[in-house]
Amino acid sequence: MTEHILGTLRAVEGEGVVRMEDRFEVGVEELWSAVTDPRRLAAWWGRVDGDLCAGGEFRAHILDAGDFTGRVDVCERPHHLRVTMRDSDPQPGQPEQMVTEVQLSADGDQTVLIVEERGMPVNLLAAYGAGIQIHVEHLADHLAGRDLRDTEALWGRLFPAYEAVAAN
Repeated sequence: MTEHILGTLRAVEGEGVVRMEDRFEVGVEELWSAVTDPRRLAAWWGRVDGDLCAGGEFRAHILDAGDFTGRVDVCERPHHLRVTMRDSDPQPGQPEQMVTEVQLSADGDQTVLIVEERGMPVNLLAAYGAGIQIHVEHLADHLAGRDLRDTEALWGRLFPAYEAVAAN
C-alpha cells in the first residue's frame, strides 16, 4: 500500500522547504481557531504560551519535538499566519530557526489548509516532511473529535514514503 503523502519537498537557496496541503470538513473560522488558540493547540500540536498577535513572542513545547521560542510575524485572521521559531536546544546539523506559514482558504463548507515550513537542512527534508505531516494528521484527528493517531506508527509509515519523495 502506498502511503498518502500530503507534502512536497524542495530546496530554495540551499535551505529545505516542506509544503503541506489538505482539506478539512470545517469552516475557515473553526480551522483558524484550531491553529491559533493555545487551548486547542495543546490538544494536537503542543503547549503555547505568550503573545500570539503580530509582533508577539511566545514559547512552545511541541509534542515529540521539544521546546521552542518564537515570534509571530504575520497574523491576519482568519487566513494567514507566519511565525519564526528557534529551537531552544538545537542539535548539530539542525536549523537555528525556521519559518512556518499557514494559509487558510474557504471552499464551500470546507477549508483548504496550506502549511509551508522553511529553513531546515536539505538532507533532513524527509524527516521534516514526515514530522510535519504527522502534525497535520493530528490536526485532522482533533477537528474530527477523535483520539490522536499513534505518532510512532505514523512515523513508521510516513518516513519511508518521504525518503522516496526526497530521493526523487
